[in-house]
Amino acid sequence: MDAVLASAVPVFREHGYDGASIDLLKEATGLTAGSLYKAFKDKKGVFAAAFTYYVEDRQRQLAERLRGLRTGRERIAETLRFYLDSASGSEGRQGCLVLAGLIEATTLDGALHDALWKALANNRSALIAMLREGQEDGSIRSDLVVEPCADILLGLLQGLRAVGKLHDPADHDALVATALKTLD
Repeated sequence: MDAVLASAVPVFREHGYDGASIDLLKEATGLTAGSLYKAFKDKKGVFAAAFTYYVEDRQRQLAERLRGLRTGRERIAETLRFYLDSASGSEGRQGCLVLAGLIEATTLDGALHDALWKALANNRSALIAMLREGQEDGSIRSDLVVEPCADILLGLLQGLRAVGKLHDPADHDALVATALKTLD
């Protein structure tokens, strides 16, 4: 099942929910339409399973990169690098499934809409936790208002994924350094 979902994710990333036809999903997964419908009921079922797989995989990858970092500031810097890497090269041109979902949020049904907003809320919560961790460990200024800063960082991260669809973001180190200046 993971292999099927891993094959379906790029279709939704590149084409969005509406643009991902059953024919494209069949080609990507190697399954027949009947097998897709049997396993997932309909295209929404494929999308929901692929979305869950994608979000969990991205969370796992980011957690691996954050492991061993000691400060909130280091964790935010590495999160920025993770998103910059994800927004670059062929990976970046595939796009982000969360961002693709955001664009189509008004057309998604309740459960899919809720899953999308939960993914964003989890990302925001993680940023808030890193910012607070940085305040506690002294790597981020203590008078920083955390929630608006988390919203700015979340917007930056999603914006990087949008820009990556067209071209690679500029100098990664300079971008990370510039973003971190807001925390000084």
